Amino acid sequence: MTLTTSNSANSDLRGDVAAIRLAERNRLMSPVGHRRMLRVVGFFGLLGLLCVTIIASLSIGARTIAFGVVMEALWQFDGDLVEHLVVQDLRLPRTIIGIVVGASLAVSGVLMQAITRNPLADPGLLGVNAGASFAVILAIWLLGISSIVDLVWFSFFGAGSVSILVYMLGSMGRGAATPVRLALAGAALSALLYALINSILLTNQKVLDVFRFWNVGSLLGGDYNILLQLSPFIIIGMLVSLIAASSLNAMALGDDAAKALGTKLMLTRILTLLGVTLLCGASVAIAGPIGFIGLVIPHAARFWCGPDQRWLIFYALLLGPIVLIISDIVGRVILPPGEVQVGIMTALIGGPLFVWIVRKMRMAQL
Repeated sequence: MTLTTSNSANSDLRGDVAAIRLAERNRLMSPVGHRRMLRVVGFFGLLGLLCVTIIASLSIGARTIAFGVVMEALWQFDGDLVEHLVVQDLRLPRTIIGIVVGASLAVSGVLMQAITRNPLADPGLLGVNAGASFAVILAIWLLGISSIVDLVWFSFFGAGSVSILVYMLGSMGRGAATPVRLALAGAALSALLYALINSILLTNQKVLDVFRFWNVGSLLGGDYNILLQLSPFIIIGMLVSLIAASSLNAMALGDDAAKALGTKLMLTRILTLLGVTLLCGASVAIAGPIGFIGLVIPHAARFWCGPDQRWLIFYALLLGPIVLIISDIVGRVILPPGEVQVGIMTALIGGPLFVWIVRKMRMAQL
């Protein structure tokens, strides 16, 4: 009798395990489970591609360095070898800055398109680029500063100040700072600042000579000190982005639906704008106003992982550095023995890529 009961219990247990496995399999094979699997696979695929891109960035340039020599330079550095010095002193800082700037610009682009509900929005829509450029122009013109390192904090201060001013202008009058009002305020202020910038540049050749190198956007010339100084702002911006992601998903349904779901619209907009300002402002300060990353990467990420803002942010963290570093690599080898600045290459690569993504997604609203 006891043996029969034990066999029956074991049979029930095996049946329960089989039922659990079947339910898990059905869950994974469901549309939601299938999309989640694709997102996870895509994420780890991009992580692997980023690793390959980093190795390529350390190896490829005016002088190609073998993979084995790159590994030796990283783990067994010898200061007497030219290849080791090139990897450690030139290409490694350049690559790390590319990772940080690419990720920051891409995530800020995701936030801008979400908060404005505009698929053509990029971080420059808030006047960040214009504010940074205007502050740099004033520093060169009035204070005589010519060092790129010294211009970093002016750039960051200008980006943050103009973002705050845009939000204040968008909040004036009746009603809150809606996406449309913020976009209009940013566009108007950017137009004014760029007009002032061009007026100064056209009348002062010395200012133009210093400004044009910074303005084109470059990963060359940055160093660890600049990165360490601005890294707290970037970390805070990333944390703010992740905190706001769930609320941005609710806001995508419309303000009324978001309110019904308990979303605090004003707090979410302030957090999102803070994240955009910190991320984009720090990136512009480090590498100059690099375009197209904040515009193209959110669409590329959305093409694979869908509209969920949480997944979009994680995908942008990987896609942004990949595209920016690949652009930098192409710029190094396209016109030997010189190179094309990465800000130019992102426009050359990002433009056709954006057109292809738009056609693939059949975005009729664009």
